[in-house]
Amino acid sequence: MNPEARAIVAVADMMALSARTAPKGKGADSIRIRVITGSDLAVLSTEMRSTGEEEGIGFFIRDAGNVEACDACLLIGCEGGMSLGLNCGGCGHPTCSAMLEAYRASSSVTSFTGPNCVIKMADLGIAVGSAVKTAAMHNADNRIMYSAGTAALRLGWLEDCSVAYGIPLKAGGKNIFFDR
Repeated sequence: MNPEARAIVAVADMMALSARTAPKGKGADSIRIRVITGSDLAVLSTEMRSTGEEEGIGFFIRDAGNVEACDACLLIGCEGGMSLGLNCGGCGHPTCSAMLEAYRASSSVTSFTGPNCVIKMADLGIAVGSAVKTAAMHNADNRIMYSAGTAALRLGWLEDCSVAYGIPLKAGGKNIFFDR
């Protein structure tokens, strides 16, 4: 592994730290994190490509090429079906109990499972934002990918998560995530 690739793995670990320590609603941590490298990148890329072909979503196939070419990928997911007991209604249900009942009854065949606690989804967004801030601080090229998160969920890599994103990372002379 070249020095840049080793540095990217170290940055991915620091991004995981940033995501873990990001603020969480009521201090309840429902964020799941995984750093993948090596042959797992090919597994993720293959799942992304398969999903794109099955669903007719071209950008999944394009993104799969980026994941194949990257040095590491940070996966961040959230257990959105958790309740904080606030009954805020942000999930579209009048109470947290009603949201949890709807979540348990869900037989969704979509990318993500729902309904989800709006506060947990905000926690996920803050964790992703904290992670990419860390990548930027270390000059690591990256891109937040819905497609990589979807594939990670399909692979069962983020247990109990209802929503996830992937952030592939690369160190190179040209950012592979732009001008794609």
